[in-house]
Amino acid sequence: MVSPGAPTNEMKRKMAGSRGCFRKAAPHLRTVWGLVAVLTICGCATYRPLPITPETVHDGLRPPDMNEARLRAGGLKHPLLNPVPFDDRDGLSPDEAAVLAIIANPTLRAVRDRQGIASAQLFQAGILPNPRLSYNPETPVGGNTQGKVNAFGFGLGWDITSLISRSARLDAAKAHASSVDLDVAWQEWQVAEAARLHVYRLIIAEKRLIAAKQAETSFQQLREGVNGGVALGVKTELDLSAAETSLQEAKSQALAAQSAMDQERLALNRALGLPAEKMILMEKGVHPLLKQYPPVETLADDAETKRLDLLALKLGYESQEARVRVAVRSQFPKINLGLTGGRDTDGVQTVGVGLSIDLPFFDRNQGHIAEERATRKQLFDEYTTRLFEARADIALIVTGMQATRQQIAGLGESLSALEILAENYRHAADAGQVEVFSYHKAVGSFYNKQIQIIELEKNMFDLGIALEIASGRYGLVSEKGRRAQEHEQATGAEEPE
Repeated sequence: MVSPGAPTNEMKRKMAGSRGCFRKAAPHLRTVWGLVAVLTICGCATYRPLPITPETVHDGLRPPDMNEARLRAGGLKHPLLNPVPFDDRDGLSPDEAAVLAIIANPTLRAVRDRQGIASAQLFQAGILPNPRLSYNPETPVGGNTQGKVNAFGFGLGWDITSLISRSARLDAAKAHASSVDLDVAWQEWQVAEAARLHVYRLIIAEKRLIAAKQAETSFQQLREGVNGGVALGVKTELDLSAAETSLQEAKSQALAAQSAMDQERLALNRALGLPAEKMILMEKGVHPLLKQYPPVETLADDAETKRLDLLALKLGYESQEARVRVAVRSQFPKINLGLTGGRDTDGVQTVGVGLSIDLPFFDRNQGHIAEERATRKQLFDEYTTRLFEARADIALIVTGMQATRQQIAGLGESLSALEILAENYRHAADAGQVEVFSYHKAVGSFYNKQIQIIELEKNMFDLGIALEIASGRYGLVSEKGRRAQEHEQATGAEEPE
């Protein structure tokens, strides 16, 4: 007696036949998927680890070799900086510092990595989607299976909709890559300008230290003279106390000047990508240009064509314009075209053409289109805003330079008068006609005025470099830079694109 639910002999025979059918279909399945696996493996990239180890970090932080820097400086290609004769053995000039900063500053490495990312995105934008292969074996497992064969179906399809937006995607990726190149060059330019500024500041700091040391030496001699006068009884202890106070103030200013010079040297080393303990020899006879610069209107008009960040924004806007086209074209329904084929259980084989189309009832890419258009509007407003700020900065900087130059001229005239006054006070003090305290005050006023002029000169350097950055013009501060600009104009060099 057969219990309910137990398989009958007929069912067992059919199940055994089904297992046989699976075994027959297995070779076909293994062949197809084996081919797919081989194609997939051949087209895949391999993994290579890049661990952060003390050795790799040490190599990344290794200071640049100066011989290599000299070779690379000759082949420097930058939209704003021209190659300059680079030889640090006679001292580093501001323009040589700018080139060395571009070559050796480690912070620019991460910035330049963006170019590799943009290149990869450009490469990816041109890649077409892969075709899709499908295979589905079917084995009869129930019903009248007598004389039936294993069925199978296969399909080979490809999304042809990607061709509609491919050209726009490539345009967007190309414009983005060019924008990244200019943005990287803009950041290199800022690092180079920072290095030049620190060189000028170091020159000013050394000048201030020399003046402070001269003041300290003068007050040291005055104190010794007053001390001798006290011993002879011609000077009082009050005179000695005043001389000592003036000397201590001079020493304090000398220490402050030395500290400022050390800080500027460390800042310069950081901008150049050099270790803190490295001592850089400065070139002698550096004479900055702070009296000649184009009119404000010329600088403001040239900012739109010379400032690399504005050019990068313009290319970024072009890239976004192409992305809007991509979004608009992507609203068309997806179309998948392919070949189909198969065999049914009766052994009838068929071959056909497959076509599938998305029906855009709900999603017509409205959200993506609106997002890309809003991003385009944002980039346009950002471009106009930055151009407005650039022109406003240029006007403000030029006004500040004019005021600072007038202050330097006024203090220069008073400095000459103070020098004459201090000399007259010295003769009067030696003759006992005035108090020593008044003489010390006159000498202190002379050196303080000298320090004020030096500080104003430092402000002029800061404003000059700021004007170069704001206008995108190189050569407003240095004589070499001005000659490079004149050579560029004479040879008809193209503006950066």
